[in-house]
Amino acid sequence: MGAGRLVQQFLAIAIVAALLAGCQTLEADGLVTSSAPPEISGPAASAIAGDMVSRLAEHVGPGTGTILLKPDGSPFGGALEASLKGWGYAVVNDQKTEGEKLIPLAYVLDSYDGQVLARLSTGSLDLGRTYTATSAGATPASPLSVMQRG
Repeated sequence: MGAGRLVQQFLAIAIVAALLAGCQTLEADGLVTSSAPPEISGPAASAIAGDMVSRLAEHVGPGTGTILLKPDGSPFGGALEASLKGWGYAVVNDQKTEGEKLIPLAYVLDSYDGQVLARLSTGSLDLGRTYTATSAGATPASPLSVMQRG
């Protein structure tokens, strides 16, 4: 792949990321409303969720708290919840838990130019990565982007 194509791909991803960041609705906990396109295949959703949760575990530790997740009903939302549980996290869909460390988690997936941009957000961390998705699965197409706050 030539340098010009890499620059074009980077600029396209940066533009999509900026649009995603500017167009999302915030929840009461300060995170965006979770959303993913329903047309992403189940195997692709599972591959992306598995990779993103493994990266999340690297930064917050596996099974270190209860994840507060408000899925959107997409295949990715279900795959993400299953992957989180597979990594030892308890997952709740409301804030009615007592005495547990809650980690609010939101996700945004968007398709652009044949690729899927995935983002996981907590109150202190954003993880982002681009994937090439097919009906049979997904493979990372960019390095992991990590933004820590606070």
